[in-house]
Amino acid sequence: MYPIGEREKKFMAMAVELSARGMRNGEGGPFGSIVVRGEEVVGEGWNQVLTHNDPTAHAEVVAIRDACQRLGTFQLTDCEIYTSCEPCPMCFGAIYWARPQRVFFANTKEEAAAIAFDDSFIYHELELPYGDKKIPFIPMPEESAREVFREWARKSDKKVY
Repeated sequence: MYPIGEREKKFMAMAVELSARGMRNGEGGPFGSIVVRGEEVVGEGWNQVLTHNDPTAHAEVVAIRDACQRLGTFQLTDCEIYTSCEPCPMCFGAIYWARPQRVFFANTKEEAAAIAFDDSFIYHELELPYGDKKIPFIPMPEESAREVFREWARKSDKKVY
């Protein structure tokens, strides 16, 4: 287990403060996040779903976008993320794509579910066959789409991420 010291507590307090501020301002749910590199906060975010009418404007996604823009990169391999709550499935995926060193979280997904932010149905939906999902996912094979993938595979100057 990673040791939690005063540094980590300081950064978590910042994430929690962002969650409270955004919630109190009516911008979205009670979620806040920061991205830290060394001793510097390089990205911050809070839930802004209501402000931007954007269901992807979760705290972690906003913080990741902010950090990547500030740092001029699409990966945060030398960073840590502090978030006021265990990430939802979307944020979990965004975090893995950003590749930080570690993630610290305060509230759990069970605590979030208790205040009507329950993502358990998404985890369940992921395992269902396409046609059994609440929102049906319909395979539509297309040769031209496969050709684009083949072109990517042959591309000599691609940047793999």
